[in-house]
Amino acid sequence: MMQHEVRVHPSARPLPRERQLAWKLAELATLAEIDTDTAEMVAARIIDNAAVAVAAINRKPVAAARAMALASPRSHGATLFGLDPGVTVAAEWAAWANATAVRELDFHDTFLAADYAHPGDSIAPLIAVAQQTGRGGSALARAIAVAYEMHVALVKAIGLHPYKKDHVAHLCPATVVGIGRLLDLPVATVYQAVNQAVHLSFSTRQSRKGEISSWKAFVPGFSGKLAIECVDRAMRGEASPSPIYEGEDSVIAWMLAGPDAVYEVMLPAPGGRPRAIHETFTKAHSAEYQAQAMIDLAIDLRRTIDPAEIVELAVHTSHHTHNVIGTGANDPQKYDPDASRETLDHSLPYILAVALEDGAWHHERSYTPERAHRASTVALWRKIRTVEDPVWTARYRDPDPGKRAYGGRVVAQLGGGRTVETELAVADAHPNGRRPWRLPDYERKFRTLGAGLVPEAETQRFLRSARALMTLSASDVRGLNPALPQGTVRPDRPTGEAILDWPA
Repeated sequence: MMQHEVRVHPSARPLPRERQLAWKLAELATLAEIDTDTAEMVAARIIDNAAVAVAAINRKPVAAARAMALASPRSHGATLFGLDPGVTVAAEWAAWANATAVRELDFHDTFLAADYAHPGDSIAPLIAVAQQTGRGGSALARAIAVAYEMHVALVKAIGLHPYKKDHVAHLCPATVVGIGRLLDLPVATVYQAVNQAVHLSFSTRQSRKGEISSWKAFVPGFSGKLAIECVDRAMRGEASPSPIYEGEDSVIAWMLAGPDAVYEVMLPAPGGRPRAIHETFTKAHSAEYQAQAMIDLAIDLRRTIDPAEIVELAVHTSHHTHNVIGTGANDPQKYDPDASRETLDHSLPYILAVALEDGAWHHERSYTPERAHRASTVALWRKIRTVEDPVWTARYRDPDPGKRAYGGRVVAQLGGGRTVETELAVADAHPNGRRPWRLPDYERKFRTLGAGLVPEAETQRFLRSARALMTLSASDVRGLNPALPQGTVRPDRPTGEAILDWPA
């Protein structure tokens, strides 16, 4: 690995583009080889994305995104989750629809360091571009691995959350570099596309604060569509604002730590192989990642205590968990039974209350209005709070991936003065967890979420294709979005007029 220093440079002393972070990131598009275990993990994440997309196929945001995509048909374009592969749309619109389907249930992979990320959000746009441009499976696998490499590097080095910026600012340029690898573009072209992607993708954290809306699901679709458009423009020879990270009026100077800030970004040395995907982790439960370990802990705790006995329950956890999904967020909506699903899956008190009562977690049943309004749940919910603990904050930020912890310590005060304490550092499915996930676990997730939707023959065909990713032809790549029987995907547009539907 090589360390790259990033700081603001005055316009009077121009920074050569070869020394700019955007150029260094663009150079990742030249990484040519991936290891066998990396290719297998890429296949696992393709399966993971398909599983959660199928489970969300008829939810309103997914239907809306799909309807918008279907308004831009393109012969030999890209396919959409659930639909016959003969139905194709422009790649940027397939990215919009498919990435929204993947993100809707908040149920796929994650990486946490200086900031948060869902690196798997780059997969849908990369598949869409591969399908439209006729790339095979090995090119696609390399592109996905490169996108992960860049995404993880930025998340480790540049925190967005302290400045209330959404993590799409790292996702979009990572997807651009993945597309650059996929299409084997010159570094200079990828550099211009990265500049544009960073310039346009900064947005606020309000999308994940207070009354969280469906926009949280649309963000990766927006990012993927934007990434494709940035590359398209750069391939036509157009330039973009630069230096986008280091300039006097750049994102560092005005949107992040300011003109005196210095960031250190670690990137692979020339000729290196992308390995960062192995530091990322998926979700066994449909909820914000920082709740994953707490769900596993609550299910275990339910076997030893009666939730009705709880007088108070305190979760000692990291700064990030306390302030994003805990009481440190100061969001009353996190204790509101009428809150949206998107808000409830970012409420650790709610998640713990339901997991403690049910001894299980379900991507739909755990979020129904009836479940959120259950009197015993509301009473228990009000007794749960989070506490920022510097020990857990340090463990969360540990530079050693083998030591990082995303869980916490639970202290439950029970009736009669009895106290029960327990802790869990990482979720069971985490690479360092009690039952780390391997390829068969991802396949089981697909079968579980696709039950009743995906016929067995299609399940077998899709899983076989994903396993054989590195040997897939361009025509085989067109089958990486599973199709459902006719009538399963409800094509009705959501209530309300859409401008593209208006008569001329």
